[in-house]
Amino acid sequence: MKAAGARTGLVVERHRRHVTVEDSAGRRWMCQPSRRSLQPLIGDEVEWREAADGTGVVTKLRERRSTLSRIDSRGRRELVAANLTQLYAVAAPAPAPDWLVVDHYLVAAALAGLAGALVLNKADLTEAPAHVDCYRRAGYPLFRTSAATRAGLDSLAEALRGERAAFVGQSGVGKSSLLNALLGESVQSVGELTGKGAHGRHTTSSAVLHRLPGGGEVIDAPGVRAYAPHIADPTELQHGFREFRPYAGQCRFDNCRHLAEPGCAIKTAVDAGDICRRRYESYERLYALIGSLRTKRGN
Repeated sequence: MKAAGARTGLVVERHRRHVTVEDSAGRRWMCQPSRRSLQPLIGDEVEWREAADGTGVVTKLRERRSTLSRIDSRGRRELVAANLTQLYAVAAPAPAPDWLVVDHYLVAAALAGLAGALVLNKADLTEAPAHVDCYRRAGYPLFRTSAATRAGLDSLAEALRGERAAFVGQSGVGKSSLLNALLGESVQSVGELTGKGAHGRHTTSSAVLHRLPGGGEVIDAPGVRAYAPHIADPTELQHGFREFRPYAGQCRFDNCRHLAEPGCAIKTAVDAGDICRRRYESYERLYALIGSLRTKRGN
């Protein structure tokens, strides 16, 4: 039940000490959480009230339908965004793609219940990089786009219609330029805030939610050098690789880790060329990373 005087809104930006909440009329308010334990994420649906100084106070988070997380510097789970339905890993010919980061994002999407896809941006510059076919074979949708020529934008915009998606990837792959092209106007780092306490614009946001003209919402996440999903139990990792699914239950041992065990259906499929070896190597490396972090935490 909503508290008396409470209003509802959507977190469209997250800053270090506050969030920007969009109300039902489309106005944006700078809001503080009512207590330290309340940690709103971008994409959260919240209840909030207007404060005496014209800012807002977030008092309650509504139930989340999905959450995207990552490993922080201490090996702990850090929540990134809420209520997404899709995740697009954006790569480009330059800078050279870090396919391990791409795989980590797509694993995170699968384990969070999100539809994952690969966007090859700057497609006007050169032919598709090596390894792109690995994702086609795994069944991921692939979009070849160019913000400069607008190639592929109509197909991408149609796939985004009615969805809440995140664009993620390395710095320099053109996520913001791609979003500019989809929006049809220059993306502002932060919208004007409502309320006496807003004091102009705030530009320290880690991510911003944008509404597309044709429907749908996109969260433009900052570029990263490295990203890894938080996975508490290494045995769950196999569920993040969609090409492994047809071989589920076919290994000799029920508790097969798909590493060095005999009679492993996954390794047999890799040796036969039915699973891309480079993707399998990403699985091995991520499995090792999860194990090292569990040891670091003493689990």
